[in-house]
Amino acid sequence: MGTADGSGDQSENVCTAPRRDEEIDDQPDEGIDDQPDEETDDQPDEATDEQYETVVDVVEAGADPEGNESITPVLRDNVGDDTLLEFPAGEYYVDEQLRLTGFENVGFVGENATLVPANYHAFDGPQYRLFRLGTSDNPGRDLRFENFDVDQSADDTGIRVINAEVEDGLTVRNVTVRGVHDSGTWGPGLFNITDPDGEGVVSRFHATGGAVHVDETPNAGNMWRGATGISVNQHHRGTLVFKNCSLGGFPDNGLYVSSETGRVDVEGGWYQNSGTASIRLSGRRGTITDAVAVVDTDPHDSAGQHPIRLDGGDRFEIDGVTVDVPRPNGDAIRIMNDVDATAITNTEITVGVAPNNGIKIDPEAGQTLIEDVDIEVNGSANAVRILGRDAGAVELADVRITGDAPGTRLRHAIYCERNECRFAGLAVDQPGDDKRRGLELRGETYLVRESEFQTTHVPIVVNGGDGVRIENCYAGTDEGPHSLRITSDSGSVSLSNNDFPAGVRDDR
Repeated sequence: MGTADGSGDQSENVCTAPRRDEEIDDQPDEGIDDQPDEETDDQPDEATDEQYETVVDVVEAGADPEGNESITPVLRDNVGDDTLLEFPAGEYYVDEQLRLTGFENVGFVGENATLVPANYHAFDGPQYRLFRLGTSDNPGRDLRFENFDVDQSADDTGIRVINAEVEDGLTVRNVTVRGVHDSGTWGPGLFNITDPDGEGVVSRFHATGGAVHVDETPNAGNMWRGATGISVNQHHRGTLVFKNCSLGGFPDNGLYVSSETGRVDVEGGWYQNSGTASIRLSGRRGTITDAVAVVDTDPHDSAGQHPIRLDGGDRFEIDGVTVDVPRPNGDAIRIMNDVDATAITNTEITVGVAPNNGIKIDPEAGQTLIEDVDIEVNGSANAVRILGRDAGAVELADVRITGDAPGTRLRHAIYCERNECRFAGLAVDQPGDDKRRGLELRGETYLVRESEFQTTHVPIVVNGGDGVRIENCYAGTDEGPHSLRITSDSGSVSLSNNDFPAGVRDDR
């Protein structure tokens, strides 16, 4: 039987130690709500009375729909197993947490309903959550939470709207948080599926106003950086899908998945200007499809803002994603050392003039496929930077690289020091100044085939590489003395059916 009470045990420590991250910004609503995020056909049906033994109209039960008195006592008296709480049109003031654990089949459904949280100073009890529905050691099962606006536009207001930890059967949708989170407390959502076989869907959860840094809030000094938009933590074991959600700039992360065992899929949506990463994934497996990740402002002087960062896990897939970074402050896509395998396909990446990479593969990150990807890079950085020697093969297929990046800082569009990599169907057009080049190979066992390079300086450089085969390629240069340079410390290089109009310089 589910239990509801006003207690608020702090399983999430507000005064956390610094994490290995960077900083962020408080992104305004501008430009996000207009993005397409319509419902999909596979959305679950609306909650109906027939699904529940008890249906409670919270206004008929005594809740004030005018926003003058807290509704939490009424909810606490009426919530329980196999119960649906319906919220008719109105404004509902909430100044303390509702806590329910170990429940079965519970729903909260609004109809033009707005929740109005108390501000930081007026909130009664733990200033962390409106709804705590399940805990990691006493989760619920079958939870619906849908169709609510949350008005946190008042000064010093911002609270976790829903903290849901369930074994299976989570449905959260159509939740819109309005205003900037400026209380310095936890961000608007935390979701965990605690059963490895359990599933959950969070759809159309919007918090586009983001949050301000904790140092600018009444909770200064009690939290690291500030709020995360949506958290999925170490207690997640099952499968979660985030559909068509949108998050503005949060000072810690946007969507932050720190589980080591669960799966998270991101389908569609808009993620913008959060610190460390707007989408940051760990876990057994994860996918990002048809989403948009943007960095176009950094009002908090953040140390880094990656649109997408993959921290660790067995396999990640990024497909149909748009990464737009007109004001780069971190690599557009960063693949960290603890990732075993990654595929990036059918994706567009645009990086502005600051010197940040398009895709960076860390030295111990595993095998990586980059296929049918467009990268426009305009700063002196690599479109693709491949580090490490033997962590796993990397393949680039049908990758198109454009932009006006100069060679001032990092000369090559593609830099590769890893062994056993393949490059096929590349189209590299780099007309930037200061000796901009195309491809540099520093490891062993490479195949470069059916690719075209047009660069300011030397298009292809074998710099200490060995076991290199280059076949059916064109390498043109605007100002460089050679189409291909092979340094004196290089090993075997095999050339077949290539068109190198500026010739080959071989210093071996």
